Amino acid sequence: MNPNVLVICGNGINADAELARAFELAGARSERRHVNDVVADPGLIAKADILAFPGGFSYGDHLGSGQVLALLCRRKLRPALEAFVARGGLVIGICNGFQALVKMGLLPNRPEEAGKPGSWRREVSLIHNSLGTLYHDAWVPIRFEPASRCLWTAGLAPRDLPIRHGEGRFVARDAAVLEVLESEGLVALRYGRPGLVPGDLPCEGNLNGSEHDIAGICDVTGRVLGLMPHPEAYLVRENSPDRRRGGPQGPLGLDLFEKGVAAARDSR
Repeated sequence: MNPNVLVICGNGINADAELARAFELAGARSERRHVNDVVADPGLIAKADILAFPGGFSYGDHLGSGQVLALLCRRKLRPALEAFVARGGLVIGICNGFQALVKMGLLPNRPEEAGKPGSWRREVSLIHNSLGTLYHDAWVPIRFEPASRCLWTAGLAPRDLPIRHGEGRFVARDAAVLEVLESEGLVALRYGRPGLVPGDLPCEGNLNGSEHDIAGICDVTGRVLGLMPHPEAYLVRENSPDRRRGGPQGPLGLDLFEKGVAAARDSR
């Protein structure tokens, strides 16, 4: 049986249809439900195999990107989310969804002690872009970390993917947190071409100034992923700006969702 995907929508979220389509093409069954419906009935989460937080501008981002959605989930859905991840459910947050995941504490969600559940501490964030324009809408090179424990990105080849955000600069609370993300394999993908060593200066493609060129991270289980690029916006070749320019085209974004769907099948 194909895995069930619950895609959160409503209140400023605007990439839910594309995300639902990506999962359907990857072999899953997707259902879009308004966030108010999920808050009213957290049991909807328990019925899913994958929970997806799409991009957009949830609640207008008036208090900061993803902030209101994050607080709503933390206050109303934390027990359901904890139980979902504990039983093997997968979670993905893209762009605004990533911003919400880090601000509610579901990423990186490291335990305070070994063998304990995640702490839901805020250890990282996504803040205003520091380089170039305040809002970036571009295609950028992305490379996936081979040493990451992330189930969604294991073995994926580098490619160009679109970004569109004003608050995409990844920052850690301090240098110690950043080091832990690196040493524990929680960095899932970075901006830039393969072979680059993360350093103090942003690489080509890191338009927002993210620390260590980080474009996405996972939790300690490898089942919760957040990323700023939009793989759901590159499901067909016609979406690529190089399609008509005659330039080289890398892989589509679909295989990331195929990885997630396969992992959900395996966890059943």
